[in-house]
Amino acid sequence: MRIQGGRLQVGRNAADTSGSGGSGTPGAGSAAGGRDSTGAGRLASPWPRAAALLLAGALPALAFPAPGLWWFAYGALVPWLLLIRTARTPRRAVLDGWIGGIGFVIAVHHWLMPSLHVFIVLLAALLGLLWAPWGLLASRLLGGSPSARRAVAAVVVVPSGWLLIELIRSWEGLGGPWGLLGASQWEFSPALRVASVGGVWLVSLSVLAVNTGVALLVAAPPARTAAGVLLLVCALSVTAMWAWAPRPESAGTVRIAVVQPGIVEGPRSVARRLDRGEELTRPLAGRGVDLVVWGESSIGAQAWERPETARRLAELSRLVGADLLVNVDARQTDGSGRSGIFKSAVLVGPDGPTGDRYDKMRLVPFGEYVPARSLLGWATSVGKAAGEDRLRGERQVVMALPDGASGLRIGPLVCFETAFPDMSRRLVRDGAQVLVAQSATSTFQDSWAPAQHASLGALRAAENGRPMVHATLTGISAAYGPRGERVGRPLGTDASAAEVFDLPLARGETLYGRFGDWPVYGAFAALAALCAVEGLRALRRPAPGPPGPPARTAHGSPGRPGR
Repeated sequence: MRIQGGRLQVGRNAADTSGSGGSGTPGAGSAAGGRDSTGAGRLASPWPRAAALLLAGALPALAFPAPGLWWFAYGALVPWLLLIRTARTPRRAVLDGWIGGIGFVIAVHHWLMPSLHVFIVLLAALLGLLWAPWGLLASRLLGGSPSARRAVAAVVVVPSGWLLIELIRSWEGLGGPWGLLGASQWEFSPALRVASVGGVWLVSLSVLAVNTGVALLVAAPPARTAAGVLLLVCALSVTAMWAWAPRPESAGTVRIAVVQPGIVEGPRSVARRLDRGEELTRPLAGRGVDLVVWGESSIGAQAWERPETARRLAELSRLVGADLLVNVDARQTDGSGRSGIFKSAVLVGPDGPTGDRYDKMRLVPFGEYVPARSLLGWATSVGKAAGEDRLRGERQVVMALPDGASGLRIGPLVCFETAFPDMSRRLVRDGAQVLVAQSATSTFQDSWAPAQHASLGALRAAENGRPMVHATLTGISAAYGPRGERVGRPLGTDASAAEVFDLPLARGETLYGRFGDWPVYGAFAALAALCAVEGLRALRRPAPGPPGPPARTAHGSPGRPGR
């Protein structure tokens, strides 16, 4: 350290020697982001650095559909981590986390731009704040010259901090758990096995651990051996889960048909959608289907109010020889007597509606209701926010099909409820043998949203060891087996068709189904342990002594100052 301009300038690694495992040797400040570090030059200037951070934060979006570069997720965060590592001050590290978080939110949710317009930037700025403390955490553990002990802490704690962010933003009021990093691994069979053990949360932890280990390998020579060992441990852990985690046991098959009318908008679009759904359902007669699933809002309010609609649907059920699961977006009264607009999955049999109905519980902010409408109601005038709030259902429902379908029990979900791991888990624990999602992403037809939404079915199926059907109005409709494997041919966004899926049923319980979100609790424990260790170090650090007498200088003394 040196005295400069009357202030004490302390290199970053001077703090690291207090117990973080950092190096106190001369030149260590270069590795920590000092004047000779990789943060020098253009990336030391605020605006170029901010641009680099926005880009680095956006890179993980390429791992999700539609690009679908799932393998890229295992290194996509490395540039962001390396930039955070070169932060010269805690304030800079906080900014690095925040700016990168803005880039991540915009990239993963860019398909919302037609609805939110410029407000997506405001949304990203607010949600990006969740990554600000993570930037400080990553800087603290990765900066300087990490020892082997600090490398181990980094590979555990940095992913745990990210998982806490995913948990917070999974709250419905913040938009729900869209773009969880683990969800990018829906096509990777070993990752689906990991999901059966600890859900999408454990997959996210694994992906972050690999990124952290790679960042240490690239930029921290003293920790390279430890980082290599830690990456090997990650690989062996996934291999062990692949080999020994319980696998779903076969329990026969069920035949479910999905009807995708493919009509987005235009004159009489709601009525034409109903007509097209009926037209596509009739040829299913004689094909031995056990259930026919229509997409979200497949029946509009006016049609549902007409007795003729129930008669037409009952006739279809008799013709096909199976119940129909339709979806109604209309003003109704629920079991507790509340009246309003509900988005409901309704089971229709040969005699009409069976009485089985599920009202959507988790609504899309602004899309289906406006939070604090008295304050934010103006959003309806500048975007596509809901003109009237939908009402929420009060409980999840498992529906039992007739004995002709072997008493099959289905668990309905509506739209982005498939993003919430706890909802699928609850349905399976309540006895659902097949998870059935009804969705409509037609507003975002030409974006990455339909592919991202459909991919969530693979995670939910693998987590719970139960097959899942994802039925939409305009695509992508798909089906997945109990291990998350794709079944049959998906219906793309250009299709107006019906598809029959022979789904393998399964019995038994996955570890995630039995123990739930245990990786989240483990992440909390890791962060609490770090806080406890840092607190003890602060207590053990000797208090500063009283200031000594002013030092004599070459030009004077305390009694006779020099000039």
